[in-house]
Amino acid sequence: MKISEYVRKYEALCEERDIPPETVMAYLVEITQRERWNLYLHYEEEMPEEIVPEFTAGMERILNDEPMAHVLGYSWFYGYRIPVNGDVLIPRPETEELCAHVLARIDRNFPEGEVVCADIGTGSGAIAVTLCKEEPRVSMIATDISEEALVMAQKTAEVNDAEITFYAGDMLAPLIERNIRLDVLVCNPPYIPEDEDMERSVVDYEPHVALFGGKDGLKFYRQVFRDCRKVLKDKAFMGFEMGWNQRKAMSRLVEESLPGVPYEILKDMNGKDRMLFVYFSCEAK
Repeated sequence: MKISEYVRKYEALCEERDIPPETVMAYLVEITQRERWNLYLHYEEEMPEEIVPEFTAGMERILNDEPMAHVLGYSWFYGYRIPVNGDVLIPRPETEELCAHVLARIDRNFPEGEVVCADIGTGSGAIAVTLCKEEPRVSMIATDISEEALVMAQKTAEVNDAEITFYAGDMLAPLIERNIRLDVLVCNPPYIPEDEDMERSVVDYEPHVALFGGKDGLKFYRQVFRDCRKVLKDKAFMGFEMGWNQRKAMSRLVEESLPGVPYEILKDMNGKDRMLFVYFSCEAK
């Protein structure tokens, strides 16, 4: 069969199962390590024999709702290769935007010298790796309560040659225990309400500990807001990802937990409320 025939066959099967048909070419690009234009250049040629078993086996897994990142064993985030498995959440494009906003605020508020930054609940380590690779002045710390997640995060750091200090523990506890003080606190906590319906590809394959944030989805924000002054310097800021429909609840929580502290909620590229920044003697970008 030609490359084009394989692609059309699996695109049709994807559409039958409500899987984006562009997944087929995305997967083929990864396993062939060719540019997309190069594949189209040879579109009417036979599929290379050595690719067929991996391609067909992988597509069958994808058609059974297994995430493509799990089939490959990695995902791409901010240009960095991030190893993933069932112990960590697959990094999302929205989180890349969070990293970009954090980096912009570091430039504005800490233009010189070392910047001590922590990624709380690091999971795959995607945020931690991105921040310390994109800003060499960052001294990066990453925490997670899951030992299995920390194994993956350390692997991510090694793959990308990133210097990160890892601590196991619940949210800010490892920092409080070590009397660590931060310029920047970043956190993409589990924020999905525990009774919310989710796609099978998410519920069946991604760790629930990284998805669900208590009854209203705000459990872990409460923990951070309660303890953040114990780990932040006088001049510092915090950046969070949040649920697109949590603006009112989040605003109320910040105002109640940190009265008088300036904050802003930013929209993502799709116009949804997805990022929260809290400023302690810092400026917004």
